[in-house]
Amino acid sequence: MAKPLILIIAAVPIVFAAMIAIPMIINPQIPFSATNSDDRISIELTRYDLKKVSFGLTDRLTPIKSEILTISNEGNVRYLVTENEHPLPEKTMTLQKDEVKKLTAMIKETGFMSIPIDSIPADESVSEYTKFSLKVTLNGNTKQIQWSEGNATSTFVPPIITMVESELERVIEKFN
Repeated sequence: MAKPLILIIAAVPIVFAAMIAIPMIINPQIPFSATNSDDRISIELTRYDLKKVSFGLTDRLTPIKSEILTISNEGNVRYLVTENEHPLPEKTMTLQKDEVKKLTAMIKETGFMSIPIDSIPADESVSEYTKFSLKVTLNGNTKQIQWSEGNATSTFVPPIITMVESELERVIEKFN
């Protein structure tokens, strides 16, 4: 009689551990519970492919290609591309509510809005690189950050920024 009782008592912590672990394994890394139904977000990512052109004594950065991605709180997405100073037709689509909720949760959970830096410049020696500008408005608070791609700067680019960048680039890939 004692052995079945010991097995039952030993199984209780295992069952509780499984109840805690299974939702953590199944859910995405950033919980949607971080968002509220009254959260309002607006995101604008601008991406410039720049090239340094020399005019003798002076150098000038010229954009080879620029891309602007804007996402509204309702999930409306606009994508504008300009190549060699010629604008291409605007593309639009609508994101699912879950995708907007995931972006909102990522911005809130990672502490993106409280990053102390505003700009990460490229090194002077780099002649071609990609520069990003991200403006996020969350519940009336705005954060704008400009940075150069990782291999164009010796300054550390925080992982929070690159994580948001890669999520937004996934949205851009839907247009291509």
